Amino acid sequence: MSDITMCFGGDCPVKESCYRFMAEPNEYMQSYFSAPPFENSTCKMYWGEASESIFNQLNDIVSGGSDA
Repeated sequence: MSDITMCFGGDCPVKESCYRFMAEPNEYMQSYFSAPPFENSTCKMYWGEASESIFNQLNDIVSGGSDA
């Protein structure tokens, strides 16, 4: 379940490695970009493995589940 703005992917060439496309949507309410934010051969909203790891670490810190 994701509490992020997700992406439908469209013709984006990096969607299969992007967390915004691959994450499991919340079954009750999920926000999506109105159009894939990919333009001029880049996506400013791309969320790869490193970004997901950073998000999870910050989430742990905020929820008090980390010793960092």
